[in-house]
Amino acid sequence: MDALSDVLRLVRLAGGVYQQAEFTAPWCLEGKLRPHHLGPMLHSSEHVIIYHYVLEGSVWVKIKDLDPQFYEAGQVIIMPHNDLHRLGSALDIEPGSKSEIVETPHRLGLTKMEYGGGGTATKLICGYLGCDKLEASPLLTSLPPIISFDARKGDAADWIMTSFRFAAEEAAAGKPGGDVILARISELLFVEAVRRYAESLPEDERGWLAGLRDKKISKALALIHADCGFPWTVDLLATECALSRSAFADKFSRILGETPMQYLGHWRLQVADRRLKDRQATIADIASDVGFGSEAAFSRAYKKHFGAPPSARR
Repeated sequence: MDALSDVLRLVRLAGGVYQQAEFTAPWCLEGKLRPHHLGPMLHSSEHVIIYHYVLEGSVWVKIKDLDPQFYEAGQVIIMPHNDLHRLGSALDIEPGSKSEIVETPHRLGLTKMEYGGGGTATKLICGYLGCDKLEASPLLTSLPPIISFDARKGDAADWIMTSFRFAAEEAAAGKPGGDVILARISELLFVEAVRRYAESLPEDERGWLAGLRDKKISKALALIHADCGFPWTVDLLATECALSRSAFADKFSRILGETPMQYLGHWRLQVADRRLKDRQATIADIASDVGFGSEAAFSRAYKKHFGAPPSARR
């Protein structure tokens, strides 16, 4: 299993589309998606990633202290950390209040939102991905406040454009199973966005995604994620990656910001934490499966990392 697939599996992405929006210039809104906005759609997810797909027109987006960004039809905007953000036909006008926005129930549990001054129209499909514990994921913590890509370009352009047009039709028709289709489209979209973002990183970039792009480090990550319970050592990983021990250790630490054994130890704890939550094995079995020599050693490492013993998580 490659490292990206393993991390995505562990955080358990659960996607969906919650709103179709039509805005007319001049307009400006500011907000942050809260779990109660999604209700039962969010299930047991601990974090929300949001995205907007520009179906028609254009939109300005401002998040945190970043410069405003302009997006047009066919572009996808993803906010991995669900930060407070402002979007509109212009950002120097007062954001509209909730009382000014017209929201009506739509098919498949969606909401249709309408707002604006009656000018040029912008249509958005607004979606989300629920996932587990943002701070525990090497992928999610390595992503910036906002990532975007043009769905009209690249190898996946055809399926993305077709999928979103199909999503809009499904939402309008309310066909059985449509919510499942919308969820899968959201999940695939996020994976494609992460791939494109990783490919766009500069050569001297550091972090987990930069590690995926490096052939040697990517292989080491794949080995660790394929079997984190295996008694890996720096020597074994270096041999598998066709590097000397010192060259491998230096390169891994320089790119990821931690040693190979630190990364392995942290990932073992993340896997164990997930299994504790699922209640599918004893603590001793989990400790053994993820590579700890004893339940006591696992409990000490778990408490040091998470601040509470494994029994508390369970």
